[in-house]
Amino acid sequence: TEAAKSRLLCFANKKQDSRNMASGSEGPSSTSHRHTNRLAKERSPYLLQHAHNPVDWYPWGKDAFDKAKTEDKPIFLSVGYSTCHWCHVMERESFEDEEIGKILSENFVCIKLDREERPDVDKVYMTFVQATSGGGGWPMSVWLTPELRPFIGGTYFPPRDRGGRPGFKTVLTRIIDQWQNNRPALESSGERIIEALKKGTTITANAGQSPPLAPDVANRCFQQLAHSFEEEYGGFRDAPKFPSPVNLMFLISYWTVNRSTSEGVEALQMALHTLRMMALGGIHDHIAQGFHRYSTDSSWHVPHFEKMLYDQAQLAVAYITASQVSGEQFFAEVAKDVLLYVSRDLSDKSGGFYSAEDADSVPALGGPEKREGAFCVWTASEVRELLPDVVEGAAGNATLADIFMHHYGVKEQGNVAPEQDPHGELQGQNVLIVRYSVELTAARFGITVEKVNELLASARAKMAEVRKSRPRPHLDTKMLASWNGLMLSAYARVGAVLGDKDLVERAVKAGGFLKEHLWDAKRQTILRSCYRGDQMEVQQISPSISGFLDDYAFIICGLLDLYEATLQTEWLQWAEELQLRQDVLFWDDQGGGYFCSDPTDSTVLLQLKEDQDGAEPSANSVSAFNLLRLSHYTGRQEWLQKSQQLLTAFSDRLTTVPIALPEMVRALMAQHYTLKQIVICGQRDAPDTTSLLAAVNSLFLPYKVLMLADGNTESFLCQRLPVLSSMSQLRGVATAYVCQDFTCSLPVTDPQELRRLLLDGTTDTEIE
Repeated sequence: TEAAKSRLLCFANKKQDSRNMASGSEGPSSTSHRHTNRLAKERSPYLLQHAHNPVDWYPWGKDAFDKAKTEDKPIFLSVGYSTCHWCHVMERESFEDEEIGKILSENFVCIKLDREERPDVDKVYMTFVQATSGGGGWPMSVWLTPELRPFIGGTYFPPRDRGGRPGFKTVLTRIIDQWQNNRPALESSGERIIEALKKGTTITANAGQSPPLAPDVANRCFQQLAHSFEEEYGGFRDAPKFPSPVNLMFLISYWTVNRSTSEGVEALQMALHTLRMMALGGIHDHIAQGFHRYSTDSSWHVPHFEKMLYDQAQLAVAYITASQVSGEQFFAEVAKDVLLYVSRDLSDKSGGFYSAEDADSVPALGGPEKREGAFCVWTASEVRELLPDVVEGAAGNATLADIFMHHYGVKEQGNVAPEQDPHGELQGQNVLIVRYSVELTAARFGITVEKVNELLASARAKMAEVRKSRPRPHLDTKMLASWNGLMLSAYARVGAVLGDKDLVERAVKAGGFLKEHLWDAKRQTILRSCYRGDQMEVQQISPSISGFLDDYAFIICGLLDLYEATLQTEWLQWAEELQLRQDVLFWDDQGGGYFCSDPTDSTVLLQLKEDQDGAEPSANSVSAFNLLRLSHYTGRQEWLQKSQQLLTAFSDRLTTVPIALPEMVRALMAQHYTLKQIVICGQRDAPDTTSLLAAVNSLFLPYKVLMLADGNTESFLCQRLPVLSSMSQLRGVATAYVCQDFTCSLPVTDPQELRRLLLDGTTDTEIE
């Protein structure tokens, strides 16, 4: 199960073992370059980083494939992404090397691919690399026949032989020799492996089979997570530690239907403890908000510093959910903090969201070489210099620096252990981590808790100003449909729970951005990506990349969340339209479930169905939930059946290693416990309607759909659900009906009564 859960950790382990200094810039700053290749015409920040290599790079596409066939040359495919540390290292060591560039360009057709633009291609060849080498990660290096069949693959290679390991130059010369002298054997072994992978990766439902029993699967998923849970600091496994929001959302959902059992209570505590320790840890940016990618240690202290959009989106939802079930303001503040970071640093004026910020940047003092974490870390002397004021009334004439350094674990010699910093990049530096509660810090310095909060906030603000003057890490300004869909959900859900109109408005703006820039209405197709141009305008590439399954699934989920936050049916209508398109493009009529990419694309060798909820949830997991929600909004029974067929196709995986699919287990539970329909009869913005909605949004109800009946019988919902026309307001005030399979409770008009009614559906008491 650990292997299933952690398929992508090999890159993390490799990353932790050795932190080289990276060169992540998009080419040198001067405008004259010795070399310029055709990647200079691309928009992907990752491809642009390689536009001035002495390598004859092609983007993935027909020109490269035709050249390989015409010249009968093997293809060298190099895959990565713009904030990938080891991709920067291999670029600097090998792809900027004139000798290696010459060998590559003369003997191979060289293709550079951004895995975030083309996840379908990445998945196929990563499956091959994992099957043949037992590991995977980025940069990924794969050699293909002109027919795109892989025959050798690996990840990072050092440029020259070292420590008994062949260098990249040696690997290239061996492959050239094998291609010339042993080609049939290479081709047939590649062919055999691809055929085996086609069989081995098939996910299909057998005739007459039905989905596995949800309570059994959920219990096993809980047991597997409990087994890998690290009790002291939370999280799963010791190190490296990943946030894994899919695990946390499963645990909280599991608690909602098991509140009275010891397992249910334990599940909730596991989730809340993990979220609390992460928020206090160095993985959380205490000065400029947001979360870093993962922690290199078990205490969430020293992170790998890149910040990914998909992490911010899922963590904002996890934290706001924690605030709903615990009633603790602390968790809501963290959710708001994440969205503050995204609004400020990852937002485009068009309403879209950028993909990521790099881990590496040039230190404010200390040479031109980029260093991991340089933008985020502090020396003790910097802190003392910045916060010198003596705090009135504090014990021992303490300065603001004394209080701050005590609270955040800042040490004179730095607080990063040498084993976490093998290349000395963080020597003498401090990664901020909350070491004491505010109460303990207040007691230590003999001042009030309120005063400590005020002092720490003012110190953080001063440090944030200093951070602004440091050289920033590279920003990947590519805007991806799928990740924007995840972020849409985050703003909609946090905004709805907090009753925050500005956050909901930002969600609406994101919905508008997706419709304007990533939806081709003529072709009825979602586009995978768009880009920020030199004049800050939104640009598209030609030909544009058509969306993949995750683009549809995550946007549909975002639109359903946006409908529940705004109750504007235009979003529901578009969600229905997109689901119909998703079914046409990706549904597997034979085996059930959805293919990750268009099965008619002959350049993608494997028709895969993602069977793991990892850093992002699997699009099939999200689709299972979307289909269920949409069947309740539209009355389309076929979507309920599709959801069941999808879950049936993944039966084996759900039964044996549910820990690999915690998000799909949530969808299975939703089907088992059937969704509640909460119908509010009232006018959308009227105060009485708002009060009832606030009661609904104060609770975490994982198995519900929320809808507004405003008395308009011509509306989208009334047309699809005629039963809504029979529901009306009591005595002219906003009224709520709670239904299951449209068997409804007595109508209620009092928000507190509605809250009680919703809770009683699952248990008599809410968590203390």
